[in-house]
Amino acid sequence: MPQIRLIDAALPEFGVPATCPAYAPGTFAARLATFRARLTAAGLDGALVYADREHSANLKYLTDFDPRFEEAVLILVGDAPPVIVTGPENLGLAAASPVGARAVLYPPFGLIGQDRTKTPPLADLLRAHGIAAGQRIGVCGWKYFGADEALAPQLWLEVPAYLADTLRHVLGPNGSALNANAILMHPTTGLRATNDLTEIARFEFAACHASEAVKRVLHGFRPGMREHAGAQLMALPGIPLSCHPMLSTGARAWQGLNSPSDKLAERGDAVTTAIGLAGALSCRAGWLVEDASELAGVEDYLDRLAIPYFACVVEWYETIGIGVPGGAIHDLVQRHLGDPFFNVFLNPGHLLHLDEWLSTPIYPGSTEVFRSGQAIQCDIIPATGGPYFTTNIEDGIALLDETGRARFADAFPEAWGRIEARRRFMAEVLGIRLKPEVLPLSNLAAALPPFWLQPRRILARV
Repeated sequence: MPQIRLIDAALPEFGVPATCPAYAPGTFAARLATFRARLTAAGLDGALVYADREHSANLKYLTDFDPRFEEAVLILVGDAPPVIVTGPENLGLAAASPVGARAVLYPPFGLIGQDRTKTPPLADLLRAHGIAAGQRIGVCGWKYFGADEALAPQLWLEVPAYLADTLRHVLGPNGSALNANAILMHPTTGLRATNDLTEIARFEFAACHASEAVKRVLHGFRPGMREHAGAQLMALPGIPLSCHPMLSTGARAWQGLNSPSDKLAERGDAVTTAIGLAGALSCRAGWLVEDASELAGVEDYLDRLAIPYFACVVEWYETIGIGVPGGAIHDLVQRHLGDPFFNVFLNPGHLLHLDEWLSTPIYPGSTEVFRSGQAIQCDIIPATGGPYFTTNIEDGIALLDETGRARFADAFPEAWGRIEARRRFMAEVLGIRLKPEVLPLSNLAAALPPFWLQPRRILARV
């Protein structure tokens, strides 16, 4: 009967791409046309797509423009040319968008203290670009809401109040401003839930760099180093981040999500690190020790936590695939880690995109099925809250049907070679046998070293 145990196995050098695949001409015009069609099908006259530095994925997806330092709004009404309203520093970037948008200055979107003497009334600006009384306008920020949260979730807008209030004033009592994020973000029907081959290749590019950054920390971070020094090992390539870089040790590691600090790492510390680049995230957690004998009071860490966790991850990877309902993934995680000791309280997996968490079909009772073209994060996080700390594997995969795989291999042969090598490693070394449609994107390829002073000792099913 297969068992989970530690083995000695160095990760192969899967390779790191030097260049990021380029979008095909017309990609963003096609996306914008599809978005307009979805708006019409939803009975909407147009849309306002809001973005700021933290929440820019919807706008970036539609226009290849994301604001820096400032805010921005894409205005789409009927068949009129797109308009991007932004602050003074982003006008050049907005005007360079491949959708041919008109870039319009709205000084309050700029930083405090910049000249605002030429600020037009926001209501006049909206009217000048097609927003009119009586229209139904979809508003997209970064979240949509459900009946469990609000009596009228379609009316909840997560954009600045001054923008929502002014829009509703212009639309008047016979118009409506409605949350339209589901058109872009719903895990089944959302436009960003399914990716073309180029987007998947770009996500693989990001995943290579994110996972190599984490791997450098696993192999180089040692007791006596400050967390900031450990973060320098990441050597990030300059890809836009999807979340802040994380590395924390000791008591700080229990808090989760911490950025690196000046703290000195000590032997025996709990430790966690994560890197999120646009389209990818990798994370690992464990201990700055050589083996479990150094873990006073939790010497059974492997048997109590890490081994049951890895057994769950194995089944997660072997179960997920095209046509699998999200509820089945939720249920298998509950079978393995449903004991309150593990305290897995986040959805154990979600869709990936330019933002780290797009949405998820994985929840109790979900009948939403995974489809070809989706990018998915393995994201099962025990939060024991006690001396056992946690363990963690977070990496991305993509799903492609047979036709999609053949086209991908032809269009991106180097990326396909890395994917095939990861699949072989996972099967032959880790004992994880993936369905044909499951394409691992990360160079960590589900490898989990629980003890960071022995990073080549990883868990496997043997």
